[in-house]
Amino acid sequence: MSWTKEDLQELVRTKLTGRLFIVVSNREPYIHVLSGDEIQCIVPASGLTVALDPVMCACGCVWVAHGSGSADRQTVDDKNHVLVPPDKSCYTLRRIWLTKEEEEGYYLGFSNEALWPLCHIAYTPPNFDEFNWNFYKNVNQIFADAVVEEVGDGPAFVFIQDYHLALLSRLIKARSPQIITAQFWHIPWPNPEAFRICPWGEEILDGLLGNDILGFHIKYHCDNFLETVRLMLESRVDYETAEVSRGGKKTLVRPFPISVDFNRIARDAAQAEVSEEMEEIRRKWQLSDEFIGIGIDRLDYTKGIPHRFRALDKFFAKYPEYQGRVVFFQLGEPSRIHIKKYRELNAEIDGLVEEINWKYQTDCWKPIIYLREHLSPATLMAFNRLANFCVVSSLHDGMNLVAKEFVSSRVDEDGVLILSRFTGAARELTEALLINPYAIDDFAESIKKAIEMPAEQRKAKMKKLRQVVEENNIYRWAANVISELATLGL
Repeated sequence: MSWTKEDLQELVRTKLTGRLFIVVSNREPYIHVLSGDEIQCIVPASGLTVALDPVMCACGCVWVAHGSGSADRQTVDDKNHVLVPPDKSCYTLRRIWLTKEEEEGYYLGFSNEALWPLCHIAYTPPNFDEFNWNFYKNVNQIFADAVVEEVGDGPAFVFIQDYHLALLSRLIKARSPQIITAQFWHIPWPNPEAFRICPWGEEILDGLLGNDILGFHIKYHCDNFLETVRLMLESRVDYETAEVSRGGKKTLVRPFPISVDFNRIARDAAQAEVSEEMEEIRRKWQLSDEFIGIGIDRLDYTKGIPHRFRALDKFFAKYPEYQGRVVFFQLGEPSRIHIKKYRELNAEIDGLVEEINWKYQTDCWKPIIYLREHLSPATLMAFNRLANFCVVSSLHDGMNLVAKEFVSSRVDEDGVLILSRFTGAARELTEALLINPYAIDDFAESIKKAIEMPAEQRKAKMKKLRQVVEENNIYRWAANVISELATLGL
């Protein structure tokens, strides 16, 4: 059975009766920015916010997040609230404000130069700086103060998101122990030997164990976390029940594979606006009968973008008959460019695109078209619909919702997904062409296989992929978290 928005609303009504429901994340689901003299509302390039927005539209209540937009302060009321989405107000967004120094130390510094590479194990060493760690602690306290203010004296369920807020549950309960907290860790949890290099690992683990429930994408990450706790903290770890007891309190550790709003994406993909965008893309890039490949990524070193370009290079070199017949669109916005490793990645990607295009392009064709800009949802959907194949080549990923968005958008039940084995999505989407992105020769063969796959086989595989995503959609994910809470008698 496919869970619906209405099913989730009923579950929230029956299981969380009388409790305020609050989601907390660093990234906000809607950003207000100045465009000339006008204020525009945009949706950020974030799998987390795209996944959770339909859940909040179903449940209502409050989302607490960092207000980062240039016009965010101009759109809130005196309580820092704004109703969202802008076209149909469903819930309240509570914005918190950070100074530039706080943002650099907490977000760019500790979150993304320490925790992000530590957890992804993508051969980028983490940078542990006590200056940034202190900002991380301070900003977690700012979030805790905002949550406690929103809750007041009443009962509440606070659903914390991701690695930016590892200390939050403990800080909330120090002020308001009656608040129930769950946290979902959207990125991988590394093996204990990798995590033990973090100088403040014990504080991070203790903070996460302030939650009543702690969720990861897959059981493997749960097992890594439990083993890390056993080796680093004084606690009792029960592997059979996946529970940690510490200081007289239990934390359940559970896998909750996150997903997308399949029905909404499928509905939007079938709209006339998307069909018009498809025609515009064909016209703009003078596409006729070429095979089209796509990669849609935030430009991050965990996504394996250089690896896919090297695989394309190998493919064109080994199979020259496809030169002039295959066009690969790489779509993605630069991110975290204030961090040195990201600037180096952008330079490496630019260099590879230039090198490969110079090697193979003709007067009327080039193999890679690199669009490094913010694209509208309709345009991204149009690329998903146009593509003969989509490449998701992450070196290490918690889930990767781009893969599930591609599958959901294929209302024609066509197209091939080339998917890294090192994503959480690979556990579910077994009908994809699964690859090791480090094995460039095999990767190139998978591109050839995707292009040459018979139509009947493509459609059979895509139909099965769509069934999996439709059944395990974002509403089922949220329902599983809430149902797990109910087993605690909360």
